[in-house]
Amino acid sequence: MTSNLTKEDILQILNATDSEIIKYMSEAVKYRENNLITYSKNIFIPLTEICRNDCGYCNFKKHPDDPDVILLKSKEEVLNDLKEAEKYGCKEALFTFGEDADEEEAVRLKLAEYGYEKMVDYVVDICQMTLDETSLLPHTNGGNYSYEDLKRLKEVNASMGLMLENSSSRLMELPAHNKSPGKDPKIRLQTIENAGKLKIPYTTGILIGIGETHEEVAESLLAIRDLYDKYGHIQEVIIQNFTPIPGIEMEDWPEPSLLDMIRTVTAARLLFKDTDVSIQVPPNLNRATAQTFLSCGADDWGGVSPISPDYVNITSPWPGIDELKKLTEDDGFKLIERLCVYDKYVNKEWLNDILLEKISNLSEHQ
Repeated sequence: MTSNLTKEDILQILNATDSEIIKYMSEAVKYRENNLITYSKNIFIPLTEICRNDCGYCNFKKHPDDPDVILLKSKEEVLNDLKEAEKYGCKEALFTFGEDADEEEAVRLKLAEYGYEKMVDYVVDICQMTLDETSLLPHTNGGNYSYEDLKRLKEVNASMGLMLENSSSRLMELPAHNKSPGKDPKIRLQTIENAGKLKIPYTTGILIGIGETHEEVAESLLAIRDLYDKYGHIQEVIIQNFTPIPGIEMEDWPEPSLLDMIRTVTAARLLFKDTDVSIQVPPNLNRATAQTFLSCGADDWGGVSPISPDYVNITSPWPGIDELKKLTEDDGFKLIERLCVYDKYVNKEWLNDILLEKISNLSEHQ
């Protein structure tokens, strides 16, 4: 099934003013199947803070000589984190790390010390350890991967993710991405497409406020919709707002306005209105305004951790689960926990027997 919204339709929403905005918001919420808002209880584990990219908005990347850097977590450290997460009832192990970190000699030396040659070999083993020794489900988000590497990661991940951010190559000339070869939209779209070919349940999304135009937002959303129509693997689309943090290159850039976010979330919901794709807005980046997006059709808060910070947005702490429940119910909705892989993908077409058994065990204890 393909969407009947054109680029011009989306632009009308993104450029809407006054009562037009209310009209589109009202239309977006008509497509709710229920009053449920979901979230995944996770632990966020950064395996390394080394990255080949140097994005203008990034607070995550560190230099190998930084005394506080996570050069490469050991398997023992990761397992300790996972066991602690089990005590808090976490079900998702979110593994995030800098893209192609093994291009850095210090990381390669650490990998060799642990008995590995490449970062992907280590990540596969970490995910396998998670499945073997804990009840958590791995979800890896570590940048672009080749088809062959994705094929290996599929076997040990319940789901995976990669933010498209934007489909416009023009942004490669701006501070956001001009020192980040891995943010080339052609490469990222290829990674997301390969995940579709391999039937990997997938999370992607866009980042607004980094110098893009409304036309580029529309094109980015349509690019994601096209991949969904082709492969059906997109389970959720994140609408994430740029937030300035002291010390980053773009610290003086303005944040996108609340209206920008409202229009973009509404456009995304209407573009995916005939699907079961969730529209997600990170609650920690929109603490004062999060409820507003439920009235635009957003239906998921994403991963929320009771134990670890959002290392990518370190100055924006997660709301507690009780706080998240309160703000959700205050707007007339019901908060429910979900797994990192959505129910429609929990079958042999998408997941192997080991993952299906793990999910079955988790579901029995929910």
